[in-house]
Amino acid sequence: MYDLVIRNANIVDGTGKSTYRGDLAVKDGKIAALGEFDGEGRREIDAVGKLLTPGWVDVHSHMDGQATWDPLCSPAANHGITTLIMGNCGIGFAPCEPNDEAHDRLIAVVEDVEDIPGAALHEGVEWTWESFPEYLDAVEKFPRAIDVGAQVPHCAVRTYVMGERGTNNEQATPDDVERMADIVREGIEVGALGFTTSRTELHTTRADAAMPGTYADEAELLGIGKVIGELGGKGIYGVVSDFENWEQEMDWMKRLSIDNNCQINFVLFFRDEKDWERVLKQLEYCRAAREEGAQLIPHVGARPVNILLSWDGTINPFSFHANYAALSIMSHEDRLAELRKPEVRAAILAEDDPLMGDEFMDTIIAGWDKLYELGDPPNYEPGPEDSIAARAAAAGIPPREYCYDLMMKNGGKNVVYFPCFGYGANDLSRQVTLLEDDTTVLSLADTGAHCGVLCDASVPTQMLSFYVRDRQRGHRFPLEQAVKMQTHDTARCVGLDDRGTLEVGMKADLNIIDFEQLQLEAPEIIFDLPAGGRRMFQGARGYDATIVSGEVIMENGEYTGAVPGRLIRGPQEAPRAA
Repeated sequence: MYDLVIRNANIVDGTGKSTYRGDLAVKDGKIAALGEFDGEGRREIDAVGKLLTPGWVDVHSHMDGQATWDPLCSPAANHGITTLIMGNCGIGFAPCEPNDEAHDRLIAVVEDVEDIPGAALHEGVEWTWESFPEYLDAVEKFPRAIDVGAQVPHCAVRTYVMGERGTNNEQATPDDVERMADIVREGIEVGALGFTTSRTELHTTRADAAMPGTYADEAELLGIGKVIGELGGKGIYGVVSDFENWEQEMDWMKRLSIDNNCQINFVLFFRDEKDWERVLKQLEYCRAAREEGAQLIPHVGARPVNILLSWDGTINPFSFHANYAALSIMSHEDRLAELRKPEVRAAILAEDDPLMGDEFMDTIIAGWDKLYELGDPPNYEPGPEDSIAARAAAAGIPPREYCYDLMMKNGGKNVVYFPCFGYGANDLSRQVTLLEDDTTVLSLADTGAHCGVLCDASVPTQMLSFYVRDRQRGHRFPLEQAVKMQTHDTARCVGLDDRGTLEVGMKADLNIIDFEQLQLEAPEIIFDLPAGGRRMFQGARGYDATIVSGEVIMENGEYTGAVPGRLIRGPQEAPRAA
C-alpha cells in the first residue's frame, strides 16, 4: 500500500524529456513508482488532464526572518514553491551578539536593503540564537510546510567579528579574516549550503552607507572562500555585484573557484542597453572559464528589475507632492477616504511634478512613457502603446490624472508597473536570451523581500502561464524546458540532488496543475505581517495541489495545515539506484 497515488497525470518530470501520461506513487516521502504499476494508495488523486511536475525550487529568497514565524513562507507555497534557499546577498540574522543593539543593527540593514518592515522583524524574530549553528537549530525547530536551506551571510559575520569597523566598511585585518573564515567554516560544517556576499552600492542603509562587506578586498573575499576548499569543495560562494570593473571581479571569482573547487553563484543583471553588452561578455567569460575548470553560474531573472507603485506601498508617483504628504502616513482606509475627495484629488493634480534631477526617481514621479498599469491579469511585457503616457493621450487627459484614477481602481489597490532595469528593449527579449543561455540559472525572485514594491515569488507561475502558454510578443518556451529550469536546474545549482525531478527514489515534492486555468492574480498590498506589517502579495489560480515529502500542503489554493517541511542541512545526495 502506497501513502499516495496520483493517477492519469500528464507527467512533466523535470529532466527535460517529453511529457507523458502516467501515474505516480509515494511511499515514506519519496517517489516509489512511476508510469504503470500495481498497487493502491491510502489516498488517491485523479489528475486526469492535469500537469504533474516537481515542486519549484527557489534559490534566491530573503526568508531568513519570516522562516522563523511563518510555516508557509508565504507567498512561496501559493506559487508551488516547495524549497526555498535564504541567506542571499550577504544578508541574514546570524551570527549576532545577544543584545538589543546588535539585533537592531541587523534588522536595520534588512529593513533598509530588502524593504522588509522593521516592526514586523522586531515582533516576529525571537532571537533565540547567537551563533550561526544556533540559528539553524531555531529554524529547524519551527514547524513549516516547505523546506528551507540557509547560507552564511557576510554582513552578519563581518558585523559580529569587527563591530563598528565592520559596519563602517573598514578594511579587515588578517585576524578579522581568520575569525570570519572560522565562522563560515563552522556554519557550513553544521549545514549551511554556502556563503554569500554583496558588492553592490544598490544595497545601502538609511544613512546612505553601503552595507557591511560591500568594499571587502580580495584578501577578505579569498580568505573566507578558502574555507570551501579546505572542506573539500563543500559549500557554494554567492556574490551580487555592480560589476563596474567586471573583468577584475570575474577574475578573482574564477581564481577562487579553481583554487578551491568551488561553485560560485553570482547575480547577473543589467540596468540599460549599454550594460547589456557587458552582460554578453560575462556570459562568454563564464564559458571560457569553464574550460579552465571554474564553476561560475550566473543567476538571472525572468522579469526586469521592477517596482510596483501603489498608494499603500513604499512609493508611488505622488509620494513627493506636497498635498500628498499628510496622506502618506495614514491608514489604508483613511488615506483612501481622502483620495476619493474631489478637492484632494484636484489639489494633488494641480501641483507641478516635483522632479529631483535623479533619472530613477524622476521616472517614478513623471516618467509616464515608462510607467504602465500592471492590470488583471498582470502584464509584465507591456509595449510603448500600453504606457500611461500613451493611454492618457488616447483618453485626451493629462497622464498624472490618468495615473491617479487608475490607482483608485480596485478599491484603491491598483498598482503601476515600473520595469526600472533591463527593459530597454521594451519587451522581455533580453530576459529570454539570459534564460536560454547554457550557463545561467533562473533566480532572483527575492521571495520575502521588497515587501512594499515587489512580489516576484510569483515568477514560477508566470514561467508556465506566460512564457509557455500566453506570450504574444516573442517565442515561447517548451513546457518541459520551463519546468526543468525551475526544478532540476535550480536544485542542482545549490547542491540538492535529491529533488527537482520525478524519478523513483527522489523526494516527493510535487505540483498538480490545471495548466489551462493557471493564472497570476493582480498583486496588492496586504497587512498580515507581525505588528500589522505590510507586504505586496500576489496569489495564483490553477494549482490543484502542492505536495511536500508526499504530504499535501496546499489544495485548491488553501493551506491544509500540514507541516512536512524541513531544514536542509548541507548538500543532498541523489538516491542510489536500486
